[in-house]
Amino acid sequence: MQSQCLQPVNFQLQKNLAMPFPTIQLNMTAHRDTSASKPYLYISGKGAGLLIYNISSITSPTLVTTIGISSFNGLHVIISTQSGNYLYLALGDHFNASAQKSGMAIVNISNPASPTVTATYSFTANSGAGQVAVEGNYAYLSAMQNGIIVLNVTNKSNIIQESVFKPSIHFPKINPDASEQLKINVRQIAAKNDILYVCYDAGGVRIVNATNKTTLVETGQYSNPALINRARAYNNLVLNDSLVYVATDYCGMEILNVKDTSQITQTSWWNPWNCETASNTWTNSQGHTNEIEFDPTCKLIFMSAGRSDVFAINVNNPLAPDSCARFGIPTDSLGSWGIGRYNNQLYVSYIYAAIPFYANWGGTKILTYDNNCSSTGIQKLKFKEEVSLFPNPVISNLYLNNLTNESWHYKIINALGQECKVGESLNNIDVSELKAGNYSIRLFSKTSSKTIKFIKE
Repeated sequence: MQSQCLQPVNFQLQKNLAMPFPTIQLNMTAHRDTSASKPYLYISGKGAGLLIYNISSITSPTLVTTIGISSFNGLHVIISTQSGNYLYLALGDHFNASAQKSGMAIVNISNPASPTVTATYSFTANSGAGQVAVEGNYAYLSAMQNGIIVLNVTNKSNIIQESVFKPSIHFPKINPDASEQLKINVRQIAAKNDILYVCYDAGGVRIVNATNKTTLVETGQYSNPALINRARAYNNLVLNDSLVYVATDYCGMEILNVKDTSQITQTSWWNPWNCETASNTWTNSQGHTNEIEFDPTCKLIFMSAGRSDVFAINVNNPLAPDSCARFGIPTDSLGSWGIGRYNNQLYVSYIYAAIPFYANWGGTKILTYDNNCSSTGIQKLKFKEEVSLFPNPVISNLYLNNLTNESWHYKIINALGQECKVGESLNNIDVSELKAGNYSIRLFSKTSSKTIKFIKE
């Protein structure tokens, strides 16, 4: 079957970098320095602190230094965000009932081999932390149940708390019970032009205006209506113009249109595990998408997917995200948590875990992939005329106009992102067995791809 991924991804394992101190959920995330002249990898090692490796040779990394949690008021290191010559560390274990305080540290990495902690901040209440977003002189700490903590970081030696904002917990359920409220946490934030795009875990996706740092205002809410009676977990997102790509745990990935922040709409849903069905649950799902990275040149999303390790998803056509490649298998007793990207390198973090999947190895796998798509990769659509289908709406049989004389294949996808029908003959497509509703047909040849929406009556 021909997919949209006309250029092979070809994952190649370069190094298994086992953590030196194996403990439960030790290696959370790994990110390379954003400067080409600094080949250093920053690993957020939870209770092991911040570990810095020289990766001049990605097949032979060397540990150059470790900053233990004693430098961070005893708080565990969850994830790092780089801005210039500084790392902003989200601090605070959130993997148990008591959790740690929500915190943040600033680390000067002008010389990555000899970093210095310039300041550490701790909130008054426990709940741990998810991530830090930095824009200008402000850092936005994803403080789990403590909400969004706005921090002034103009002076890197003196972190000043400006405000704390907790989005409404009364969405998507108007009155969540006590157990449901424990799952509503600010997990991750993307910041652009004083607008915050927030993964609120079981509380959906939120848009927050942060123009006034002391008084944040929530302007938009979104949660997949197909999951109203199912567990939800919005974990991580990437902002690309007016679209956000959102990792939705055992529900795959949603692509949302946020051009109007008060009216967030779903563009598409990559839903490989059919999470809306009763048979697929958080504990038995074959995948759990936690973190994502975006290659804007190749239009590829890379995601850490729990027991399914790593997926590459083509989003060249946002209406029809398509699986390109996968690294790892669900039965290998390995589970990924975080993912970082630099050029054609991926740094995939693995954790020890018992639930929702069993995993018995902690460390980082360094992968490479083919990203020469600028010239020969994802190709423009090549049709002699605009392809159309008829009738639309349809009752029994679909017909297509203006296809080129190539070998064509198709997939029919329903509104939930499920594959309903595949085939090769496009002369007469029988859709009589489909239920009434909205569908998309994806057409593929060796040189072209196209998605057309239709209604089945």
